[in-house]
Amino acid sequence: MTFTANWSYPTAVRFGAGRIKEIGAACEAAGMKRPLLVTDRGLADMDVTKTTLALLRDAGFKADLYAEVDPNPTDRNVDAALKVYREGGYDGVVAFGGGSGLDLGKTVAFMAGQTRPLWDFEDIGDWWTRADPAGIHPIVAVPTTAGTGSEVGRAGVITNTETNEKKIIFHPKMLPAVVICDPELTIGLPPKLTAGTGLDAFAHCVEAYSSPHFHPMSQGIALEGMRLVKDYLPRAYRDGTDIEARAQMMAAAAMGATAFQKGLGAIHAISHPVGAMHHTHHGMTNAVCMPAVLHFNAEAIEGRFTLAAAYLGIEGGFAGFQAFVDTFNDALGVPKTLTELGVSNPDIDALTRSALADPSCGGNPITMTEENTRALIESLL
Repeated sequence: MTFTANWSYPTAVRFGAGRIKEIGAACEAAGMKRPLLVTDRGLADMDVTKTTLALLRDAGFKADLYAEVDPNPTDRNVDAALKVYREGGYDGVVAFGGGSGLDLGKTVAFMAGQTRPLWDFEDIGDWWTRADPAGIHPIVAVPTTAGTGSEVGRAGVITNTETNEKKIIFHPKMLPAVVICDPELTIGLPPKLTAGTGLDAFAHCVEAYSSPHFHPMSQGIALEGMRLVKDYLPRAYRDGTDIEARAQMMAAAAMGATAFQKGLGAIHAISHPVGAMHHTHHGMTNAVCMPAVLHFNAEAIEGRFTLAAAYLGIEGGFAGFQAFVDTFNDALGVPKTLTELGVSNPDIDALTRSALADPSCGGNPITMTEENTRALIESLL
C-alpha cells in the first residue's frame, strides 16, 4: 500500500429540518441572481418544488423550473437543458431532487460556459483540466432523497445514448457551493424509494470501506455511515414521517458520497452498465449485487469487515455481516437476482466489457478480469 493520496472534503452544508427556507440566502451566497431550478419530471408538480420556487421568488430571484430529466439522465437531457439555460440567461443552477436531478443540474452548470463536448470531460486521468474554470456556473444543491449523496460530489453520472454506457463527468468545481439538507423534504418519499435510495448510501459506504486505497478519514466515515443506515433505514422504511430517521439517513447519504473518494468497486462497476442498458433503479441494483460482490471480494475484505461487524453490533464476523446483508435486503424488499429486478435477455459480453471499463472497477479489492467479471455477472442473473 502507498501512503500518498489526494484528499478533498465537502462544501458548506446547511443541515436540519426547515432549512429549505434558507434557499434564497444560499443562492445569494453562491453569487446567483437568476437561478434555474433543475429537477426531474416526477418532482415538477410536487409541493416541495413549488414551495422552493416560491421561496426563491419571494427572496427576489427571477427563478424558473426545468424538469425534463430522465431517471437515468442522458446526454440528450444535458443538451436540451443547456439550450434552455443559455437562451434564458441564467447564471446558476439549483440542483434539486434525487440523483437524476442533482447530477443533471450540476452537469448543466459545469457545461454552461464550455466549448468542448461533454465527453471530453469524462473522469479519465486529468481530462478535467480541459475545462475552462471560468465557464463553470455556481451550484446550490438540495437533495430530496437520502441515497446518492450527489449533493456533496464533484461529478455527475450521465448516460451516453449512443453506447448505452453511464459515464462520469468530473471536475472539482462541480462541487456545489452550498448544500441544503432538509430532512423534511424526504417525508413524502414512498417506502420502495426510501429503501432503494437508502441502500445506495449503504453500498457507497460498503464499497468505500472495502477499497484498498489509502484514506483513513473516508474509512471512518464509511464505517459510521454503515451504522446509520443499519439503524435508521428500517425506521424510515416503516414510518416515512419519522423525522429523526429521515435526518440520519440524509446524513448517511452525504457520508457515503464523501467516503467513496476512497474508491468504489464491483457493485458499481456492474450496476452502472445494468442501469444504462436495462433502466433499473440504481440503488436497488446495487443492493442486488452486494451479496455476490461480498463473496467475490471475501479473501481481501474478511479481516476489515470482521472489525466492522463488531462496531455495528453484528455477531459472527465477516460471515455475520454477509448474513446481515441478506436479511437486510429481504426486509427492504430487494429482489434476489437481476432477473427478478427486471433484467431480461442481457448481453453478458457487453455488460462485462462495460463493467471492466467503468472507473469504479479500479477500486475493487480483487482485480476484476474478463473471466471473473463475467462469472460474477452470470451469478447475479
